[in-house]
Amino acid sequence: MAVFAPRSGKRRAHPSRSRPAARGAAAVALAVVGALGAGALPAAAAPGPLARFQQQRLDWRSCVQGPQDSAGKELERAGARCADVTVPLDYADPDGRTVTVAISRIRATDTAHRVGPLLLNGGGPGGPTLGDPPWVRAAMKDVGRRYDVVGVDPRFVGRSTPLDCGWPTGSSIRGAGADRAGFDRATAFAEDLARRCRTRAADVLPFVSTRNTARDMDVVRAALGDRRLSYLGYSYGTYLGSVYATMFPDRVDRIVLDGVVDPGRYGPRLLRGTESANSGALRRWASWAAGRDTAYGLGSTRQAVLAGVERVRTAAGRAPLRIGDLRVDESVLPLVLFTGLSQDNDTAYGDLARAVGDLRRAAEGRAVTPSLWLAEALAFLLTGADSAYGSAQTAILCGDVAAPRDPQVYWRDVQRARARDPLFGPVTYGIGPCAFWAPPREEPTAIRDDVPALLVNATGDPRTTYRNAVTLRRAWPGSRLVTLRGADQHAVYGVFGSACVDRAVNSYLATGVLPRRDPVCARTAP
Repeated sequence: MAVFAPRSGKRRAHPSRSRPAARGAAAVALAVVGALGAGALPAAAAPGPLARFQQQRLDWRSCVQGPQDSAGKELERAGARCADVTVPLDYADPDGRTVTVAISRIRATDTAHRVGPLLLNGGGPGGPTLGDPPWVRAAMKDVGRRYDVVGVDPRFVGRSTPLDCGWPTGSSIRGAGADRAGFDRATAFAEDLARRCRTRAADVLPFVSTRNTARDMDVVRAALGDRRLSYLGYSYGTYLGSVYATMFPDRVDRIVLDGVVDPGRYGPRLLRGTESANSGALRRWASWAAGRDTAYGLGSTRQAVLAGVERVRTAAGRAPLRIGDLRVDESVLPLVLFTGLSQDNDTAYGDLARAVGDLRRAAEGRAVTPSLWLAEALAFLLTGADSAYGSAQTAILCGDVAAPRDPQVYWRDVQRARARDPLFGPVTYGIGPCAFWAPPREEPTAIRDDVPALLVNATGDPRTTYRNAVTLRRAWPGSRLVTLRGADQHAVYGVFGSACVDRAVNSYLATGVLPRRDPVCARTAP
């Protein structure tokens, strides 16, 4: 369920990132944290309690961690080196326990025109980004030579100090089923996941938050020896960029936010309202599959393909579908479809078509060996193979914004959503572990309205809907919005293959000057 990790290797589904709630009140922090969060002092001076972190010397080394480390090998081929940055677990107690944040860096080669570091976040939340500099550097073309491109695994993510609640799943969300019994099972599932985190990670959970990740980013900036940083964030990473720019406004240079999260809607229930976009993406996928009936055998019309999906949903409601050694019931089936709809290209659509074919055969009682993509998706949803991913993702969301604690609130919402969209409504409005989490340690950040960022969004984005980007563009008069029309795509720059979008972003990164008007790009499918 990682909606906000566009290049993470597995296309996952999240609550989001991607995901994102109440934020009207001003941010409130512990007194010492507020003093440390302002970031008004130049990096060279680095006085005060964070000096030892800001002035630390980084031990740059090979990124390869073993013969099977494909990401490390790709980083090495691109000329990247890796290091661990030490940061406080609790910024209110900088002399206390520490954790590490893993980073990678491809250094600028045009040092005469160097802009500075470009920090990356691929979303999730909880998605590792350490491996992303090679493809981002390629997307930047010539302007990439002027930046140190820096991948960061946020605290408790990827190669950083780990967080693993020992979950039997990589996803903290489930569909609410067709009736109250299904909802009660989903509630018990969510409560059990929260209990496992309290049992295994109670000492660190209070310090898993976007605000602390932003503080870590500023330590990374200082440890790199730079007074300012530029930033490229996807999905949840757009919210992280907003928080950083609010907490450290004098530290930011050029900001690109792609797949925009509306800060006013961010929180554990941020997927609410995405049903229409996902249903639209499903219909357009069905049209694509119908046009390739000879390859996939799902039906020669969109209606026939969608009717087959509905038969699978009905069958899963009667009894779990057997897919290899795993079972797909009515609470998991919508997530499989949801997971398959974040990328708008032939490869992703073909993966989903093969998965639906497998599910249809299982619904007919036939033995099924799942396709590679379906096998990976089900392993993520139904086994503990990605427990650490789901643990970090949920801990960040729950640590940022409080969720309603009364299951009846979710039940009422599910009932209303089901009436509008029986497939996706019980997922996007369902209950999750945050209903059983301890309250956040800090209030959500009140995002400032003068951030001069370049926003990017596709009109059919099924995770961070286009409405989010329009809302943030209006809230930030000094920003600009690059629109990709006609694509059901989550994350665009360097991912989708739009020359128009990539040119707009690279021009901004090269000059630091935002476009005079909001650019609009037509879809030209890769």
